[in-house]
Amino acid sequence: MKILIVDDERNIRLSLKKYLSLEDIESESAESGEAALGYLETEHFDAVVLDLKLPLMSGQEVLEWMQTRGILTPVIMISAHGQIADAVEALKRGAKDYLVKPFDPAELTIKIRSLVDNKRRENLIEADNRTRDRAQTSLVGNSDAMRRISAQIDKIASADVTVLITGESGTGKEVVAREIHARSAKSAEPFVAVNIGGIHESLMESELFGHEKGAFTGAVSRKQGLFELAGNGCLFLDEIGEMPMPLQVKLLRVLQERKIRRLGGVSDIPVTARIVSATNRNLEDMVKKGAFREDLYYRINVFRIELPPLRERRDDIPPLAEHLTRKLASRMGRLAPKLTDEAIERLRAYSWSGNIRELENVLERALIFCNGTTIESADLDLRSVPHVATRVTASTTTSAATGGATNSARSLDSIEREAVKAALLQCKGNRTRAAEQLGISRKTILNKIKAYGL
Repeated sequence: MKILIVDDERNIRLSLKKYLSLEDIESESAESGEAALGYLETEHFDAVVLDLKLPLMSGQEVLEWMQTRGILTPVIMISAHGQIADAVEALKRGAKDYLVKPFDPAELTIKIRSLVDNKRRENLIEADNRTRDRAQTSLVGNSDAMRRISAQIDKIASADVTVLITGESGTGKEVVAREIHARSAKSAEPFVAVNIGGIHESLMESELFGHEKGAFTGAVSRKQGLFELAGNGCLFLDEIGEMPMPLQVKLLRVLQERKIRRLGGVSDIPVTARIVSATNRNLEDMVKKGAFREDLYYRINVFRIELPPLRERRDDIPPLAEHLTRKLASRMGRLAPKLTDEAIERLRAYSWSGNIRELENVLERALIFCNGTTIESADLDLRSVPHVATRVTASTTTSAATGGATNSARSLDSIEREAVKAALLQCKGNRTRAAEQLGISRKTILNKIKAYGL
């Protein structure tokens, strides 16, 4: 964390800088508004402590300059007793808080940390909103299955109950979670998503519950966890089946008592966010094997939504493909090509083991290789196993009778190995990102890397 202190009184600058350093907060100081502009143009700060009355260029003018330049760093205005009305005016013009001189440095520190935490939360929400369009795909369609799921979402959107979403990888579990939140009365509140399988076990507790300064080596400041960042909105726990057993116990307690405690903390913090979980694993089997707590399973499974794989709702493939093509083309800055009837039929006949995520990937490649106005059947790079309903020929029957099933299994392994290898290359060896791209957990991709000797 780095703070800019702007005050024309040298003693104030020095004392604040010294106090903040004791709180592990780095700071720079400027004696005038003009000097502050130089810092703000060249360096990044998490917050600005700005004196209202400065020689030549006032704090109010510095604030207005920041806004014209699009510098959205939170500002705490400081002022003398007789300048409170001016400080209130500064709040109306964009300052986030103010303090009256003389003030307690500890109070300033609290305000700084609060502002920085809130800014982090805003950034998280903004980033989430930017990616929301990418997720709006799997509710496209008018099949019986999609109408049933939409009706279920309507029923539970207004009910503050925990929800479990199940289905294969790539079926759109996060999209459904977002839709539940969007249709609820809390839609203006944050939607915070976390992939449990993508967080290292040693960091998971801190990410979810936060920590206090000094809670462990490297905890140089207080950090809000995702339960806090979700506020009164929704916390989406994706790949809940990957949660280690010790953390399952703590999550169960959160759901029972509706409160958390940061690592190293001494007080409880109320939890008001709705908890939505998702998994592509069979939690019932995990419970039987002792890999998932039965009591936690019942806590997260108050209401369940099961998403069918894409191959079981083939009537949704044409509108979904057209929707994805438009979205991908827009992202590439080009007009959306039309899918030919032959291309649509080939998509409908395909198995889609990777579901919507795989369909999007195929269409993205097709957009690159097509002639610009249409996507032909030949532009579709379909490498997975064909749909089981594919016509059986005499040669395939003979192959099966002579051991072709074993060869098919080997080809599946080969396809899977190449997919994992390609994802790792594309993500430059980042296993967590590669796992997310493939729609599998980090633990699964580590097992695949070991099994295939990658």
